[in-house]
Parts: sequence; C-alpha cells; structure tokens
Amino acid sequence: MSHDMFPQSDANIARKRRELAPKQLEAFRAFSKAVFADGALPVKTKQLIAVAVAHTTQCPYCIHGHTEGALKAGATEAEIMESIWVAAEMRAGGAYAHSALALDTMARQGGKAKSE
Repeated sequence: MSHDMFPQSDANIARKRRELAPKQLEAFRAFSKAVFADGALPVKTKQLIAVAVAHTTQCPYCIHGHTEGALKAGATEAEIMESIWVAAEMRAGGAYAHSALALDTMARQGGKAKSE
C-alpha cells in the first residue's frame, strides 16, 4: 500500500477521529461489532464477504483489515483468493450488464453513429 497516497492509521489519526466525532465513532464501532458477530452467517463467511466487497470498493484499508479478519476467523488463503475472484466477476459482470444502457441509447438514436 502506497504510504504517500494511503497513510497508515496511527494513534494520532484515531485520536483526531475520536475528538471530532466521539458519538459517531462509538456508534460506528458498535454497528461494526454487531455486523461482524456470529449470527445467521458465521464470522468467517462475513469476513470473506467483506474481503470481496473491499475489493469492489477498492478500499486498501478494508482489504488489509478484512483479509486479516478472515485469516483470524479461520479462512484459508485459497478461500480468500476465491472471494476476490467472486468480486472480480461481479465487477466485470456489472459492466457487462450495464451495457444494456448503451445498447438502448444506440437503439433509440436509430443507429445514427454507425461504424464505417
């Protein structure tokens, strides 16, 4: 992770977040704890979902943290990599599915911009 673009979180950043919005930080921590608790889905599954989502949102902090979380929850490296491939397919699939918008626009234009 590029430290120029993505600074490491440290005690100063944590302190500043807490100072600027203590209630929101407390609520976010409680929400996160509840979301990642064992429930209908086990923690390992939730962490693998988070790894996949982190790759689609391209959040380097989330990728790092949830990869660690998945490993701690017992996920194998192969499971983590497979979840990343699921994310890649979903992201590519979104572009494919949304091509319907371009195809619809071209159809409504009556083929005015036909290739030569």
